[in-house]
Amino acid sequence: MSDTTGDEQNYYRWLNKNIMAVKTKKVTTKKSNTIKLKFDTSWSYAPAPESKSAATINKQYDLFINGEWQKPSSKKYFETINPANEEKLSEVAEAGSVDVDKAVKTARNAYEKVWRKMSAKERGKYVFRIARMLQEKARELAIIESLDGGKPIRESRDFDVPTAANHFFYYAGWADKLEYAFPNRQTEPLGVAGQIIPWNFPLLMAAWKIAPAIATGNTVVLKPAETTPLTALKLAEIIQESDLPPGVVNIVTGAGATGAAIVNHPDINKIAFTGSTDVGKIIQRAIAGTNKKVTLELGGKAANIIFEDAPIDQAVEGVINGIYFNQGHVCCAGSRLYVQESVAKEVIRKLKDRIESLIVGDPLDKNTDIGAINSKQQLETIHKYLSIGKKEGAEIYESSCRLPGKGFWCRPTLFTNVAQSNRIAQEEIFGPVLAILTFRTEDEVIEKANNSPYGLSAGVWTDKGSKIFNMTRRMRAGVVWANTFNKFDPTSPFGGYKESGFGREGGLHGLLPYLNLVN
Repeated sequence: MSDTTGDEQNYYRWLNKNIMAVKTKKVTTKKSNTIKLKFDTSWSYAPAPESKSAATINKQYDLFINGEWQKPSSKKYFETINPANEEKLSEVAEAGSVDVDKAVKTARNAYEKVWRKMSAKERGKYVFRIARMLQEKARELAIIESLDGGKPIRESRDFDVPTAANHFFYYAGWADKLEYAFPNRQTEPLGVAGQIIPWNFPLLMAAWKIAPAIATGNTVVLKPAETTPLTALKLAEIIQESDLPPGVVNIVTGAGATGAAIVNHPDINKIAFTGSTDVGKIIQRAIAGTNKKVTLELGGKAANIIFEDAPIDQAVEGVINGIYFNQGHVCCAGSRLYVQESVAKEVIRKLKDRIESLIVGDPLDKNTDIGAINSKQQLETIHKYLSIGKKEGAEIYESSCRLPGKGFWCRPTLFTNVAQSNRIAQEEIFGPVLAILTFRTEDEVIEKANNSPYGLSAGVWTDKGSKIFNMTRRMRAGVVWANTFNKFDPTSPFGGYKESGFGREGGLHGLLPYLNLVN
């Protein structure tokens, strides 16, 4: 007699049947996740332009000297244009050696009679006030930055202006705490600082330079780039409105001759320059034999390294941000990408898919990812390197996006099959152009990454902390990002090695170039 009921027997029959089905089921190979992103749909973003009405741009700007707007001695003015449509935005005064001399004398007078005698606490209040006013005028400043420089409004709004304000906030806090920054040492300001800034981050670079200088008791003569002077001049209006004592900050506009007049002026104690390596070398030669202090933040050709154990999708986004942020107009742009061979095909495929999604167009449109190239001259330089890359045998891939008919534009581009010796892997292009190389071992990629005349920045993408520490220890770069790229903070020092310059700006380290330490 069976110990099981009919229902139980039926259950066991069903169970055995299904077990046998599983055993005899044909095993199929799992499909790899190689789905290609599709961007060929008819769907598109609706335009979302930022209104120009929130910004006021004067038809003409004079020089800002001694807290007032003064006509240039030469009576010459030059145009600044919108690179997105080549329309004139304003006329800006061209300062000559006479104007620079006036600005330096004014700065010296303000330093000797007012600023150095003022208590550090009071100086800090002025710096803090400027920071608050930058916040209040953030929208206007972002619009002007995008109009004058061509960068997307999202970047101006979310990065440039807030970071500029944060630099003033940060150094306002240090103004009366220098004894804690340099324990057991007394500090004294240098005097008059001559500062020359580039066109890629006009407002941020102005804040980067001015904030630590005046917080430590120095006075300033600043020259913005001739293609992007407007936000520096708007900053002058803010400084005027903040009631900063006249002469503490002077802003003179012009081209190379104006910068040379600042560098060569005998009554300037400190030169701070951000720009090309070639100009940096000229400045070094010019101040040789003088007692002028100098900090130089120059060119770069950053190595961005992806290991096979890295989070690939995250790394791809980091690479995109590292090279295409601000149209590649970034000294520390990750323009050399080193990918471990085992994941190279996957990374390159995803990068190609990703750049197809980037929107190139009106800088004032909030949908725009890549704006206009800053100037016609820079666009010609980029095109020259695209031709060089193809002649050297590298394979070019450009986004299929449509470019506006007017203005200065360049598609996001990458090169594969790049050799270490290729010029596109050695020279700074300063545009949205990525050179991709491969490697097998850590030692190999270290040797390749350091095989460059530059040493400003680098990036490492890996899941292993020990590998990160090993790479950062051995790489000759001033800043090394781990599993991220192009992240800035006023508390963090920034600067380079080799032909990327010397000295540090930002953080506690950024105070020292503007101080003498005594005792």
